[in-house]
Amino acid sequence: MFPKRTHAAHRRARQHPRGLALSAAGAAALAAGMVPGPQAAAEPLDELLAEAERAVEAYNALQERVGELGTEVERRQDQVARGQAEVNALRVTAGAVAAAQYRSGGTAPALVLLLSEDPEGYLARAETLERAGARRAEGLRRLHTANAVLEQRREQAARALEQLETQRAELARRKTEVQRRLAAAREAYRHRARQDRADRAGREGERGPVAATGAAETAPSARAGAAVAAARRAVGRPYAWGQNGPWGFDCSGLTQWAWAQAGVALPRTSQAQATAGERVPLEQARPGDLVVYRADASHVALYAGGGQVIHAPYPGAAVRPDPVGMMPVTAVVRP
Repeated sequence: MFPKRTHAAHRRARQHPRGLALSAAGAAALAAGMVPGPQAAAEPLDELLAEAERAVEAYNALQERVGELGTEVERRQDQVARGQAEVNALRVTAGAVAAAQYRSGGTAPALVLLLSEDPEGYLARAETLERAGARRAEGLRRLHTANAVLEQRREQAARALEQLETQRAELARRKTEVQRRLAAAREAYRHRARQDRADRAGREGERGPVAATGAAETAPSARAGAAVAAARRAVGRPYAWGQNGPWGFDCSGLTQWAWAQAGVALPRTSQAQATAGERVPLEQARPGDLVVYRADASHVALYAGGGQVIHAPYPGAAVRPDPVGMMPVTAVVRP
């Protein structure tokens, strides 16, 4: 297992040369993979799938925010508990000092001194009481400050909790929306599935020799190679929205999981992954690179070499390889 580091640290550690060139075989394979097939055409099913995927990625982002808010609420509540304990302790101390002063009071100090059989002892006790009064004043000041801080922390915790509940309600609404869009996409997919499989089989048959030449492509790093190997192991596992493995994936869940197996942490959503590394031209794609699709970056795949990507396509389909040009590419990112 490789040492774990974030995508940001990974970018700082390696400045990749811009002039990297593909092998002749790799360039030919990539060019062949960029030829749009029937799936690249704008069709009602494609738009349904795109809408469903956008809803899934929005859900993933909101789910991440809910998790962050939950952590913040726990932290705020812990601060309130510690603040309350401090206030309680200060109240006990202030009460003890006040009681001691009350028990010693009641007679004018000058008269007590005049009547005392032990004036020196009284003066010593009076000095002690004066110091206790100063301590009481300081204790009251600290108690007042602690109360103010506690009240502020309670308000902050209440606001964070209110925001969390709002976001949870929105998450539930988004879940319903995702389920509705996925159901529509699945229904359309059932009508299209037979023709889609036939078209894909035809394309893969035509490009079989090209894919074989692409096997010579090497990953730019050991981590990239490990990510590709993990993605290959996931082939055949089902598309499952909101999941990032190991037994089901949505598109960004697959790429996040594959790179996690190489010890690199990627963001959760396809939009965030689109900025999680160095941008490279499509013709310089290497195994392990993230290939981001559509203008809104709502789909992401892992380039596997030979003009192919591995991705979690859409509901009803399993993780599989497809040509890199299966839909418009908006970015290629090297984590």
